[in-house]
Amino acid sequence: MTQPVVVALDVGGTGMKCALVRPDGTVEHAERHPTLAERGSEAVIANILDVAAALAGRARANGQDPVAVGVAVPGVVDEPNGVAVWSANIGFRDVPLRNLIFERLGLPAALGHDVRVGGIAEARLGAGRGKRHVLFVAIGTGIAAALVVDGTGFAGAHGAAGEVGHIVVRPGGTPCGCGARGCLEAEASARAIGRRYAELTGTPDATAFDVVTRQAAGDEVAAAVWTDAVGALADGLITCQALYDVNVLVLGGGLAEAGDTLLGPLRSRFAERVTFHREPALVRAELGDNAGCLGAALLALDHLERTR
Repeated sequence: MTQPVVVALDVGGTGMKCALVRPDGTVEHAERHPTLAERGSEAVIANILDVAAALAGRARANGQDPVAVGVAVPGVVDEPNGVAVWSANIGFRDVPLRNLIFERLGLPAALGHDVRVGGIAEARLGAGRGKRHVLFVAIGTGIAAALVVDGTGFAGAHGAAGEVGHIVVRPGGTPCGCGARGCLEAEASARAIGRRYAELTGTPDATAFDVVTRQAAGDEVAAAVWTDAVGALADGLITCQALYDVNVLVLGGGLAEAGDTLLGPLRSRFAERVTFHREPALVRAELGDNAGCLGAALLALDHLERTR
């Protein structure tokens, strides 16, 4: 019997993670390509279609059966209609990507938000497996989240649910790119941590990694910046728990790579804020940068099941 596989692409601002994934979540083949965002949205679309077609061809050449295509993109996504509504990172505006994939490959396709599909993967296959209510929080250059209940991600009325990075945790605080001040993303993202340390020390191009390593080595400024960021993050997450009441909070993204350096103090600061809340498990994501591809594949399989 021919092995079914899903063509899965996780499209970022600079690179695309691509894979052939079995229905059980096993990655049969993985590869990476530049997104080509600097060449404009038409080049990105052509690139996605070319890579997806090549992966489907590879599967057939290996005796496998590509049954669907799943694509994850950043920005605002209309998942029911398969339209990338807007993404600053890759220049998309109202791109009917699902239809374009079907026209090119002749395969059913699903389109999802990059963080939301990552959350679906972590909830079903990763750190949230076995739990009904999971909140996946990606902390990197920005901060965003995905609420997953019984394995299904919730997009909201306009495809923009999960923007927890714009919960205001420090009123009147650091200006945020959204136009507000004191947003969680402006106070506790990896970019914000590096920027704050650079401002206080005059160190150009400082990163969150620099702060983590220097505070561990006894740098008092780095320790203060880290403590402030962890406190802001705890404030944001306690708000999330008040809103969503989940079993487990799964932290992913680049900042989660700090491991117990983040999770240890964050669990303590979070526990200090608990009043009426049911305290969730607070854990690190397990799937790493495979989560996007795996989640895109799961989304495509769900779409295939619904439309049969």
